[in-house]
Amino acid sequence: MGRIIAIANQKGGVGKTTTAINLSASLASMNKKVLALDMDPQGNMTSGLGVDKDEVNKSVYDLIIGDTVIQECICENVLENLDVLPSNINLSAAEIELIGVENKEYILSGEVKKIKDDYDFIIIDCPPALSMLTINAMTTADSVVVPIQCEYYALEGLSQLIHTIELVQERLNPSLEIEGVVFTMYDARTNLSLQVVENVKDNLTQNIYKTIIPRNIRLAEAPSYGMPITLYDPKSTGAESYMLLAEEVINKGEE
Repeated sequence: MGRIIAIANQKGGVGKTTTAINLSASLASMNKKVLALDMDPQGNMTSGLGVDKDEVNKSVYDLIIGDTVIQECICENVLENLDVLPSNINLSAAEIELIGVENKEYILSGEVKKIKDDYDFIIIDCPPALSMLTINAMTTADSVVVPIQCEYYALEGLSQLIHTIELVQERLNPSLEIEGVVFTMYDARTNLSLQVVENVKDNLTQNIYKTIIPRNIRLAEAPSYGMPITLYDPKSTGAESYMLLAEEVINKGEE
């Protein structure tokens, strides 16, 4: 039974894709069979895992518009234990093409059900917007991980995201839950990062992961080489942090 986790935050630049890439790779390195599913038209998760997003024959776009089946879209064994369902800029047209389509909120869900049992984890990178693509990700997912950047406006937009997740729970996917909040881009040299963490803890009832992802040069560099941090610099603090996060995610599922 695969666990399906959506990584979502409608704010851009919070480390969402970095978390999606590196959580997927870390889980795979722990001998879990993982599918990294890219629902962001920017395709950064795809290229960050070493797949050329402009060269793929079939992408999640072809799946959403009903031109193909999910098995034909998956790039297998991109890394050991890791498959990728790629995305590219074509996906940005899907919103328009879905107008008037019946049950359009469940297109992805119906397809992922066919392959769910082949994986231990399916990690979905959502676009940085509360769009029909994000809704599709949330009707498919069992839970949502929310990355929050340690900065002054961290809580802004978070209540909106939680409200959206609750609406999806209420109307479309009753079993969806918030898996947890993970702090990213933490800078130990600033008081602000510490204050943000304390502030969010005081204001949130959701699970907050113990692992905090630091602001790390190697983490920022890795995607430009098409590698997750576990390959690019396995000894870096960024790699160690994502391995710890992966352990927490695995343990939470076993509770």
